[in-house]
Amino acid sequence: MLKRILATTATVATLALMGGSAQSAEGQQIKVIGEVIDTWCYFSGVMGGPEAVTGSAHHTCAMWCAAGGIPVGILAEDGTVYMVIKWEGNGDVAGKNLLKVQAHEVEAEGILHERDGINYLIVEKVINDNGIVNLNHDEWGVVPGFAIPKSVTGG
Repeated sequence: MLKRILATTATVATLALMGGSAQSAEGQQIKVIGEVIDTWCYFSGVMGGPEAVTGSAHHTCAMWCAAGGIPVGILAEDGTVYMVIKWEGNGDVAGKNLLKVQAHEVEAEGILHERDGINYLIVEKVINDNGIVNLNHDEWGVVPGFAIPKSVTGG
């Protein structure tokens, strides 16, 4: 699994460096509705199953991962994951550019590229940002638990 994630990250970086016009000619224009996710925790299972690493339960960790360089994805309503390789003209898709939308449900238009069974998405425009609609922290708590600030836990 780790090898596939590392290969995916390398492919994302390669595609992001390619010229936009060549990609647009090869890809397919799509509209997707889904949650912006932390791909490392979602695919690796390191913090639990897919239900635990989405929504409000995983929001803080997802921001940490994006800030630390983990590529983000969009988990569509049908369960399809799209690895984001560009976000509204910005190729910095693993840093502060996407911190504000982690765990948000978005409706986006973009160019889909499929390579080796992986869906890559160049997000051209976010049509709607509905914020965090998957309020699953009541069921899952905060994943990971150490993401709770000490001032809240009394520690």
